[in-house]
Amino acid sequence: MPSTDENAGEPPVRGVEVAPMIRARIRMALPGDVWVGEVSQAFSDATFRLLTGVPLDDRTLELGEILAVDPESALDGLREHPDVVSSAPLYTGSDRALVRYETREQGLFEFLGDSALTPEFPVVVEDGSIEFTVTATRAQFDAFGDRLDAADRRYDLLSVVHGDDRSAVLTDRQRETLLVALREGYFAVPRECTLAEVADAMGVDKSSTSETVRRAVERVLDWFLAEAR
Repeated sequence: MPSTDENAGEPPVRGVEVAPMIRARIRMALPGDVWVGEVSQAFSDATFRLLTGVPLDDRTLELGEILAVDPESALDGLREHPDVVSSAPLYTGSDRALVRYETREQGLFEFLGDSALTPEFPVVVEDGSIEFTVTATRAQFDAFGDRLDAADRRYDLLSVVHGDDRSAVLTDRQRETLLVALREGYFAVPRECTLAEVADAMGVDKSSTSETVRRAVERVLDWFLAEAR
């Protein structure tokens, strides 16, 4: 990861060893008493993204985004939950809503705090499961896994990137799809092919190709801009 320090061009201090970092994307089931887990299960086709949040005494102020076919219904479900004491919709479109809200329940932050590492925003909740990214040393990451195992938390490692290991950023399918899209001119300006043409070249359907490209681009940007977050 490039350094932003003013002494970035100087060699490391002699005798000081910099521990290699691990960046991991994790998905796990939320406890049943976390309010956003309840709302996400009630609207299982929606994606709830916590963009930022600040615990304030006995309440939490959060900024959230909802991605859904019917975002207004999911937004109403969020606002009507008894743990949400106030809300202010900032934007509502055909497939997306942005809302600032305040809750009296801090279960989500307590749950994240129990993980022993600070997850990076955005934190994604879908159908009762939470997905987030952490960056840690190997020792911290191992301790993190031990703590989750001891707490009997069910979780999945979606991706693990060691230091600057670019090969681990994308799955084989994502890498292949991006290479085909690049070769066919999908990323050219002006665009030289459509997603449907990329899908034809891959021999798969358009919706699968669209999702693969979206996730692959998100992973590349997430890895490349990690130091700016």
